[in-house]
Amino acid sequence: MKKILYGLYMTIIIGIIICLINSDIFNSEKAQSIAAGEQIYQKQCLICHGETGRGEGKNAGTAINNQKYLSSVSNNDIFNNIKYGRENTAMPSYGPRLSDEEINNLVLFIRDWQTKEIDFDVPKKIAGNPENGEKLYKLYCLSCHGQSGTGKLKMGTALSNPQYLKYTTDQQIWIATAYGREDTRMGPSLKGLDGVRQLKKEEISDIISYIRSINNKTE
Repeated sequence: MKKILYGLYMTIIIGIIICLINSDIFNSEKAQSIAAGEQIYQKQCLICHGETGRGEGKNAGTAINNQKYLSSVSNNDIFNNIKYGRENTAMPSYGPRLSDEEINNLVLFIRDWQTKEIDFDVPKKIAGNPENGEKLYKLYCLSCHGQSGTGKLKMGTALSNPQYLKYTTDQQIWIATAYGREDTRMGPSLKGLDGVRQLKKEEISDIISYIRSINNKTE
C-alpha cells in the first residue's frame, strides 16, 4: 500500500515539475515574440500610432492601445487589420512586407497592452432600419466620419472601407459606436453612458445597418 501511495505521490510531483517547465518555456517564447513585435512596431507603426499606441504619432493613426478596442477584437482580427490594411487610407497592407510570423509577433505586442477585459452588452443580432440610420448618421457621425463613411484624416475612421467592413463584425462596429474609445475623439453614444449622444440600442443598430448598406450600394 505504501509503495502504491509513494508511486502516486511521485507521479503527481513529476507532473507538476513538467507543467512548471513547460510554463517557463511558453512564457519565455511569448516574451521573445513580444520583444520581436515591439521592434517591428517601432519601425513600422510608431510614426502613425505613436510611441504608446494611443494615436499620438506624427502621421494619422488610430488609438490601438485602448482597452475598449482590445476587449472587442480577437488576435485574428488584429492580424487581418495589419496584413490587409485599408485601401485608400493611411493604413497600408503589411502582407507584402511582413511575414505571417512577424505579424503574429506584432499582434502579441499589441495584445500585451491589454490590462483588463471589458464585458459589453451587445445585441446578438444587429438588424435595423438603414433609412433611419442614415438620418442619425448625418446628424451624429458625418462631421467626423465623412459623407457616406469615407472618413476624415485625424478625425474619424473610414467606415465604408471594404477591408474595414470585411474584417469587422457588426457587433464590433456596434460596440465602438455605443461605448466609444477612451482617450479618443470617439465618445460613447449609448443612452445611459456619459456621452453627449444618447442613442437607444435600436438606433445604434439602425446606424450600423446604414453603414453596411453604403458598401452594398458601391459593390
